[in-house]
Amino acid sequence: MDDGVRIETFQGQAAEPYFEDLARLRIKVFRAFPYLYEGDLAYERKYVSTYARSPQSLFVLALDGEKAVGASTAMPMREETEEFQRPFRAAGWNVERIFYYGESVLLPEYRGGGIGVRFFEEREGFARRSGAYDFCCFSAVERPQDHPLRPADYQPLDAFWRKRGYVHRPELRTEFSWRDLGEAEESLKPMSYWLKDLR
Repeated sequence: MDDGVRIETFQGQAAEPYFEDLARLRIKVFRAFPYLYEGDLAYERKYVSTYARSPQSLFVLALDGEKAVGASTAMPMREETEEFQRPFRAAGWNVERIFYYGESVLLPEYRGGGIGVRFFEEREGFARRSGAYDFCCFSAVERPQDHPLRPADYQPLDAFWRKRGYVHRPELRTEFSWRDLGEAEESLKPMSYWLKDLR
């Protein structure tokens, strides 16, 4: 990992000094394929603040000096929105026993040095230590192979996720709405889940 970067973790409101950093990181990183997110700072501030209301939420921040260069989040699935809970409830899963990873965002110049691995280790370790969860999971957007904005050198993160022990469960699907780059209005995007069994 980059020697100049330190990893710090916060729960709930303790992360509030970094909410603005996280909002800006999400806008910057998610502009790239596959999310192509046309960010809105007002929405981001509202989104990020939801984590402050959960005492079991987790922020993992990568800090270069006092500058946040990366962040990942997690919270109990039961406290996530209905869109994210729906496929699990429909399939008969107990959402009380699932720890949901929000985003994992890192500025491009800091990638490849192990920070992304630490983001997964910190969140999974937190879930295991709590003893409250049987599964960790996250969702990922699905884009067609022939998407016009797909870069020629794009490498999906599937292999990285599998190496961490996560299994794709494409039957667990939801949709979430945001505005793509160049879109005038929001549109629904298909999302599917990756899970790791902690038992």
